[in-house]
Amino acid sequence: MKILVIGGGAREHAICDAVICSKNAELYSVMKNLNPGIKNLTVDYLQEDETNVDKIISYAKEKNVDIVLVGPEAPLEIGIVNKLTNLGIKACAPTKEAARIETDKEWMRKLLKKYKIPGQLKFETFTDANKAKKFIEDLDCEVALKPIGLTGGKGVKVSGDHFNGIDEALEYVKDVIKNKVGGQSKILVEEKAVGEEFTLQAFSDGHTILPLHAVQDHKRLLPGDEGPNTGGMGSYSCNNGLLPFLSKSEYEEGASILQKIIEVLDKKGDPYIGPIYGQFMLTIDGPKIIEINARFGDPEAMNVLPLLETDFIEICKAMLDGELNKIKLKIRKKSTVCKYVVPRGYGIKSIVGKKVNVDEEKIMKTGSRLFYASVNKENDFVTTTSSRSLAVVGISDSLSNAENICEQALDYVKSDYIFIRHDIGTPKLIERRIQHMNNLRGM
Repeated sequence: MKILVIGGGAREHAICDAVICSKNAELYSVMKNLNPGIKNLTVDYLQEDETNVDKIISYAKEKNVDIVLVGPEAPLEIGIVNKLTNLGIKACAPTKEAARIETDKEWMRKLLKKYKIPGQLKFETFTDANKAKKFIEDLDCEVALKPIGLTGGKGVKVSGDHFNGIDEALEYVKDVIKNKVGGQSKILVEEKAVGEEFTLQAFSDGHTILPLHAVQDHKRLLPGDEGPNTGGMGSYSCNNGLLPFLSKSEYEEGASILQKIIEVLDKKGDPYIGPIYGQFMLTIDGPKIIEINARFGDPEAMNVLPLLETDFIEICKAMLDGELNKIKLKIRKKSTVCKYVVPRGYGIKSIVGKKVNVDEEKIMKTGSRLFYASVNKENDFVTTTSSRSLAVVGISDSLSNAENICEQALDYVKSDYIFIRHDIGTPKLIERRIQHMNNLRGM
């Protein structure tokens, strides 16, 4: 079976890795940057912008592709799945209409409100900063500010973390409206949810979901959750599928919310096919919806896909055929810690074109997995671009061992021009998460 994966990041490298572990799968790829990890796995590839739909479709037809998998959100927003489907090419990813659950934050919030989906936050959208001011003041400036469109996970600003007081809040509101951050002169203002964030990814066939292990991502650049937001500096998951601060009932509540969203989209005539994930804030009142994303997470995909024991392509076929209820989902009971290697200056102004020496063989011997992201490869080294370079994932029976294994592997990634957030998955940071929730619960 011929499988085409669109995208050239570490998430897509993990997807490609899952594809080639499948029986009788032949891998093809379309990627903007020439990801060396993906290149080594493919039968053939096309180096092209992931939003150049016409060229991607021509390539898929030329190679007689059976199923297309879409990694990033941008191709979904412009309707690549609709066009593939109209030509009889199966795509295990949501249509443009279903993907609005991610690509249009205002639409998503209104949908949740209309159908009384649990886990909602107070919100309003504004094109006028003066009108936004009153709403922000009514919430005592305890708000999250979000551009309506896609910003690569870097556009959200939260009170107390990124700004303080009404003046700083309005400064960002005006910037989003004036400069069309995210593509529109409009901003979403939400009440700030206080707690611990977690990600819940799932497979969907339009009617049913199969949820995966919960993961905690780390958006902030610097140790201790300091610095600017990024696309994600790393993440961890636990062998029991939960998180140190997340109970089984809270996990199930998050999964129930995703199931209800899938049912609503189906009811509206826009069935959601493919991977989906919810970014939740666990509060003292249970999980609250921060955002819904129409794809696998990055880095969260790298925590869950390597643990799949069930054939990945069989899962994709079941999603396309509406038969997920026939799949027995088997996931290895392992903990994982993923840490991204990024160019120095990432999040502000990356240092590009610098050599990074990566000893793939020694990384593999530690028991870790290596997933390349945005790099260029020359001879025996890779060079940095402005985005994240590569991710290393430690896998073990316990979280502490997974973190140790990850750190051992990172010793074999060498350069004077890289940065790693080493505190991800460490006992100290985990204990801080647990204590934070205990304090909120009055324990």
